[in-house]
Amino acid sequence: MTTALINGRVLRDGGFAADLAVLVHEGSIVDVLPRDDARVRAATAHDLRGHRLLPGFIDTQVNGGGGVLFNDAPSVASIRAIGAAHRRFGTTGFLPTLISDDLHVIASALDAVRDAIAARVPGVLGIHIEGPFLNPERKGVHDPEKLRALDPAAIELLSRPTGGRTMVTLAPEMTTPESIRALTSAGIVVSAGHTNATSAQVRAALDAGMRGFTHLFNAMSPLGSREPGVVGAALDDAGSWCGIIVDGIHVDPLTLRLALRCKPRERFMLVSDAMSNIGNGNGDFYIQGKRIRVDGGRLVDEDGTLAGANLTMAGAVANAVKLLGLDVAEAVNMASANPAAFLGLESELGRIAPGQRASLVSVDDELRVVDTWIDGALGGRR
Repeated sequence: MTTALINGRVLRDGGFAADLAVLVHEGSIVDVLPRDDARVRAATAHDLRGHRLLPGFIDTQVNGGGGVLFNDAPSVASIRAIGAAHRRFGTTGFLPTLISDDLHVIASALDAVRDAIAARVPGVLGIHIEGPFLNPERKGVHDPEKLRALDPAAIELLSRPTGGRTMVTLAPEMTTPESIRALTSAGIVVSAGHTNATSAQVRAALDAGMRGFTHLFNAMSPLGSREPGVVGAALDDAGSWCGIIVDGIHVDPLTLRLALRCKPRERFMLVSDAMSNIGNGNGDFYIQGKRIRVDGGRLVDEDGTLAGANLTMAGAVANAVKLLGLDVAEAVNMASANPAAFLGLESELGRIAPGQRASLVSVDDELRVVDTWIDGALGGRR
């Protein structure tokens, strides 16, 4: 059956366009046509009721949701629950994220993602291993006892195929360019985070194939007058991608607005860094035995250290418009096309165009999610 999504404002490469219909068949976008085209009339209509139709949001940093923290239970059931919780907020593609843990837990997480992809769990695109190859000086909420070196055994484990993308966040100064090259040569997407590296160490990592920076400005050496640090190196490099948490808490909006002037905007991507409380009443929860509470919109541990974000992708898009002064199309691209390109999935996801997977979201004028489609399947309504 072919479905025609009609009566909406469709985000194309040139902006929003009315009087267009999106034809979906067997999980893919077949064409984008004028509404009066004969093929549209022959399809089963889905009325968008004047709402905006956007590419589905892709979140590369999802620690949990729906009452589930991925570290606590790295299983197919957990991935399914996390994906369902975030789908209600427009996320149609995500990387379940495992924070620093033992190698046997990482192995279980990799196996769970492999099995989830094989089982066609909606939205799962791979896995993000955030640590444990981090600098203890920039550990944030990560357990220092879990941190370790990136040795050959770890490289071999991380290189295990899952059927999706594997992203690894590490501190470049805690390993070598040769080890980073071993990961990138195996197809792993490497990102710098929780790092005190110098700009020269970052440059060496980029030359070894590192592609991005995890939650820019947070848990990394800042831009200084004599040492540019990780932040300076990230903003100077036009080809790498920067994940940003736009919640008005992790980074001051003025700082982010300045960052957006430093490199192409298509190299910034919104992330939620969400925890298990999303979609579960926003109550307190635990990370590796440490109580995390919600305090004025912040997630903090007993010492007041930030522990992820109380944020959804729909919220991040709305904040990017409100706090950063972006137009809606720019903000949406940071949640869809840009992360798709970062993961090397731009030929499949991130745009509303023929040949793309029909992973879509419709939103009202306040950018609240109305409906979502993952590979053409409607569901996840709030």
